[in-house]
Amino acid sequence: MSEASARRKPNEQPVLLDTELEHLPPELRWREWMGRVEAVIFAANEPVTRSVLARVVGKNCNLELIIYDIRAELAGRPYELVAVAGGWQHRTKKIFGDAIRAAFGTAAGEGEGAKELSQAEALVLMCIAYFQPITRGELSGFFGKEVSRDLIGVLRAQDLIASGPRSPQPGAPYTYVTTKNFLSQFGLDTLRQLPDFEALEDAGLLSKEKLLAGDIMPGFSDRDQDDRSEPGI
Repeated sequence: MSEASARRKPNEQPVLLDTELEHLPPELRWREWMGRVEAVIFAANEPVTRSVLARVVGKNCNLELIIYDIRAELAGRPYELVAVAGGWQHRTKKIFGDAIRAAFGTAAGEGEGAKELSQAEALVLMCIAYFQPITRGELSGFFGKEVSRDLIGVLRAQDLIASGPRSPQPGAPYTYVTTKNFLSQFGLDTLRQLPDFEALEDAGLLSKEKLLAGDIMPGFSDRDQDDRSEPGI
């Protein structure tokens, strides 16, 4: 919570802001809008959506052009403005990842508490991303091995997946879907930006045959079989 929000009384209305800036000449008006948009994005700890940015600019302001101009000004800086998880966010450029890791022990873009996924965890997350909503039983059938509750719990604890709608299968098991944080962690604006499944196979990064044959790293199985209580993990 910002200092201004903390001082505001519960029933107090937000401070009115002149968004149209009609008293300014067009060039200065545009620069002011750019400054406001960048300031809002910089102050936020998560991607900022269009609806939020629209609160600080005029009704006829083209936000795409504002973002374009901000990005152009940041071209020579070590950070950039990226479209991610349905909004915009400042992020350090990947080429500076080693420097940030050397300084702080974490790479650029890694959130607090984030940990490297095991191969089994990464494969399950990938399948959820591509085939969501999907049940744990369907995941187990895909890999030919039981996908453990502990493994699902790791992905849930990192807010990479969440419970989706119940499946129409007998017993109405819960399904799993990826989260907004998943998009943010992997630098995606929408799920449509996921690489094409066949392209991954062509690049040698994925083999559907090996997955279906169960040729994967250990770490999947446990004795839990009941999907109906999954959200309690």
